[in-house]
Amino acid sequence: MKMPSKAEILEWISENPTLTSKRDIAKAFGIKGAARIDLKRILRELEAEGHLEKRSRSYRDPDRLPPVSVLKILGSSVDGDLLAEPMEWQGKGPEPVILMVERASDPALGEGDKLLARVTEVEGEDWQYEGRMIRKVGSNPQRILGVFRKNDEGGRILPVDKGEQKEWFVPSGAVNGAKDGELVEAEQSGPKGRMGLQRASIVSRLGDPSAPKAVSLIAIHQHGIPDSFPDDVIAEADAAKPAPLGKREDLRDMPLVTIDPADARDHDDACFAHADDDPKNPGGHVVWVAIADVAHYVTPGSALDREAKKRGNSSYFPDRVVPMLPDRLSGDLCSLHEGVPRACLAVRMQLDANGNKISHRFVRGMMRSVASLNYEEVQQAQDGNPNERCAELLDEVIAPLYAAYRATQKARAERAPLELDLPERKVVLAEDGTVASINFRDRLDAHKLIEEFMILANVAAAETLIAKQSPLLFRVHEEPNPEKLDSLREVARSAGFVLAKGQVLQTRHLNKLLKDAAGTEEAELINLSTLRSMTQAYYSPNNFGHFGLALRSYGHFTSPIRRYADLIVHRSLVSSHGWGKDGLTPQDIENLEQTGGHISDTERRSMLAERDTTDRYLASYLSERVGNEFTGKISGIARFGVFVKLDETGADGLVPMRELGREYFQFDQENNRLVGSETGLIISLGQRVLVRLSEATPVTGGIALELLEINGEATSKGPKRGRGRPVKRKMSAAKKKAAKAKRKVARKRK
Repeated sequence: MKMPSKAEILEWISENPTLTSKRDIAKAFGIKGAARIDLKRILRELEAEGHLEKRSRSYRDPDRLPPVSVLKILGSSVDGDLLAEPMEWQGKGPEPVILMVERASDPALGEGDKLLARVTEVEGEDWQYEGRMIRKVGSNPQRILGVFRKNDEGGRILPVDKGEQKEWFVPSGAVNGAKDGELVEAEQSGPKGRMGLQRASIVSRLGDPSAPKAVSLIAIHQHGIPDSFPDDVIAEADAAKPAPLGKREDLRDMPLVTIDPADARDHDDACFAHADDDPKNPGGHVVWVAIADVAHYVTPGSALDREAKKRGNSSYFPDRVVPMLPDRLSGDLCSLHEGVPRACLAVRMQLDANGNKISHRFVRGMMRSVASLNYEEVQQAQDGNPNERCAELLDEVIAPLYAAYRATQKARAERAPLELDLPERKVVLAEDGTVASINFRDRLDAHKLIEEFMILANVAAAETLIAKQSPLLFRVHEEPNPEKLDSLREVARSAGFVLAKGQVLQTRHLNKLLKDAAGTEEAELINLSTLRSMTQAYYSPNNFGHFGLALRSYGHFTSPIRRYADLIVHRSLVSSHGWGKDGLTPQDIENLEQTGGHISDTERRSMLAERDTTDRYLASYLSERVGNEFTGKISGIARFGVFVKLDETGADGLVPMRELGREYFQFDQENNRLVGSETGLIISLGQRVLVRLSEATPVTGGIALELLEINGEATSKGPKRGRGRPVKRKMSAAKKKAAKAKRKVARKRK
């Protein structure tokens, strides 16, 4: 049996990047029995020489680019292809060549131009990667969203912002095929042109302003969410360099992994767990959570800091993200990409066998993720169906994470946080921006695992800063107010359940109500009503606890890429541990209350914009099904009609009062219901209904319905009395008496 040379092994690994475990290599070269010992020795030598790096139980070429990289244009090949090279190459091999895949809307690129690009590995070509430009480095043209009005000289752009009066001139050569009346995205393109108007070049055609592709952009502008970065912010981000190891704790050999949605572009948290070898903690676990060290790059008082604070958080829409930080940071230097050294703040947490945290410590470190995984593949691996890359991580990484998670479930049950069961909707878009489907997100144990570890890390951050008497912004969630609790009790009573009164409310009392309703027709109603009874969480330097999570102290530490509150916590950790000069400043501390109020407002702003966008997409999705019938539940009662949540999509539609039937319905506010004046029909929360879609308006997100059945019984439809005129309302005896007295008084005054 001939042992392959080192060169042959390296060539095999290069040509077969998905078959790199020792078993795969042995199988490829027919190595069996005792010869495997020699193979293991050769692999160790290659690793020691720097040709290979061991990742769990596999070997790979360490010379790989992160998915977002800064590139420099080399020029065009003899075939006319535009080629580039990476600006920051950390590998020991030759720099890879990148073929730029250009789009019609991309600006012209020439030799020496620098750009931020998304890169993808390719095989069987003269180049190693393909790159798609995100933007030029050092350039930040102003972006404009508006309606294009065509004329003989090109056209004009009328901004969609209500408060923006300035128009933009588009020369004929910069129209990019846009048609009159289309919604377009453009960018500033030079000095002023005709009639003193600023020139613009159309970079993206979004079609009909009422079409799905325009929905999120309109919401962004309507809610005043900043979606373009000032030049000085971009300049600071572009000047940033990868953080050095310096005095950081070296965590690069720890097999930390990121677990995110399959379509995630940035990764700000990683984790690793193993059984605790401390004999004083039998059956215990150690959990590491590492978070991107944003504080290193976004320093107090900098342009990046001012803009991040202004935005407060990132905003997420079905077709785009409006980030808190420029993509040079959010998609690159602060994103924990697989196989790339990244600065981090990490916490080591020791858990007992029942999942209770018994100790923790924070470090400022340097890590390297061994894999960027998604929730679905991690869950499949745990359930016994691993793909290739999860198979090699199953024993050493994935299984220990689940073992630690199972322990935390015992502590969670004892703590009894609020256990709402409200499926989350996901809008899935087709390539043309139209809605392909409306799905409900799966709630896997993989999601819960990451959520639980992040909660533990957030608690550890708050406890550490309290102990060190260092200021921070707490995440506060106060108890429900008595009025909302009374409303919840009334809803529960009408549905046949009980929420006891006369006791100090705890989450376990609400959980009992939710558990009693589980599996019944009223389950969704009780969950929604419980959610509506809650107060809104906010950020504050004062610690009032977190009612929903049943925690005395809670801060946000785990997402500094997308939340400014977390950056404040990171700075406080840096200051309290003496890790550097980029910690919390006296000015930060002085403005904590103001900052907490501001970012609480920006969070609500993003939530409203995201909700409005979802409503518009839902209306767009349903607009082609006007006249169809749908089942649903009554989710709200008002003086002007009834709100119905449709089963199929989770969309909320309104049945106006005029569509409820022939009779007049009186609003009983005390019992939150409508009562028919002739039949005595009661319309209340949670009733099953059949409705017909009468209108769906994508521009506003409005959905109008016609009520056909309640709890399987047809409503009294037919010609309404006085159609076209106000319906003659049947007065109660009390109302008649009051009206008669009013007329009598009026006559006397005359």
